Amino acid sequence: MVRAIQLTGALALLLASASVSPAQTPAPFPRPSGGTQAPAPPVARPSPPPQPGTPGPAPAASTPAEAAPDERLLGVPIFAGASFIASYDAGHGQRYYLFGTNTSFTEVVAYYRTALKQRGELVYDEPPVHEFDVGRYREETMAFPPGVTVKDYTWAGAQGYLNPKRGAQPARFKTIVMIVPVVP
Repeated sequence: MVRAIQLTGALALLLASASVSPAQTPAPFPRPSGGTQAPAPPVARPSPPPQPGTPGPAPAASTPAEAAPDERLLGVPIFAGASFIASYDAGHGQRYYLFGTNTSFTEVVAYYRTALKQRGELVYDEPPVHEFDVGRYREETMAFPPGVTVKDYTWAGAQGYLNPKRGAQPARFKTIVMIVPVVP
């Protein structure tokens, strides 16, 4: 009898805790350009791009093609011959820009080491991701630290980053460059 009362009390406690409203579902992050949703919460560092061989986030199909940004807007040089893929809302008034190239990861990293006059940091060995900081990160006003991130999409035999523009050439990119400009 005492055991039945204990079980009933535990069941009542369980049901009472279940009636508490569930946690809010997090908003998707990042958002393609042209989105109308509220900005996402800030994060300390950019999340690594998708695993090799998987396509990354792509702009919504209804989003008109946007013009490629210039080096003046970005505040850093764009690797010669890199194709502009898309830009995304990072929150806090920031955007980040993706560029693809079929130049090897090591050549692109060497280019940015020379152009930015810094060594940068190899953030991941597998798949190789190299990051260059180009400005000071301010958590209260930024979602991402300003910088250039280079990722190898041919690591471990992957075919490369799928070009989100249907029928565009090249169909895949060996290396992706993500640029987060310094916010004025």
